[in-house]
Amino acid sequence: MVAGLTAAAVVTVAVLAYQASANAPDSVASSSSAAPKASASAQPATQPKPAKDPLAVPADSGTGDRVVYALKDRRVWLVEEDGKALRTFPVMPSPVDPPPGTYQVTSRSGTVQGSDGVPIEHVVRFANVGEVAVGFSAAQDGSMVAPDPQSKTGGVRMKRADGNAMWSFATVGAKVVVVP
Repeated sequence: MVAGLTAAAVVTVAVLAYQASANAPDSVASSSSAAPKASASAQPATQPKPAKDPLAVPADSGTGDRVVYALKDRRVWLVEEDGKALRTFPVMPSPVDPPPGTYQVTSRSGTVQGSDGVPIEHVVRFANVGEVAVGFSAAQDGSMVAPDPQSKTGGVRMKRADGNAMWSFATVGAKVVVVP
């Protein structure tokens, strides 16, 4: 009796498998000894797009020498005339962000007291949002602590080595492009 039930089960599975493969499109049909059928509507296989380099200069950031600040990515690029980044680094954004657009460095300060009370260096200012000056800086103690989100400060903080590079690159009049 067990042999009869087993034989019936095998026949049922074989019939169901045949019906499924007969009704399946060529792209998902099981392989068999027959050659695959050519279809006039078949489209060539698409190659996967290469993964975007997360450190690549944003495509929508303009041309020429510039500082690029990506708000969402919390990242800055120092970009040469040929479009290649000399340096890229993460930043800690301030509670007050400038709107996306193109700006120019308006002033710089070697060392000052930040509006949050932290001694900072290599301040490169490029925008004003209301009464708040927005610029890049490095805390002299090397910290990159997230600011109080309720504060009205515009300091975009970076590590000291990155601040040194920014200071050398972004002189008064240098272009700063802010992207979303």
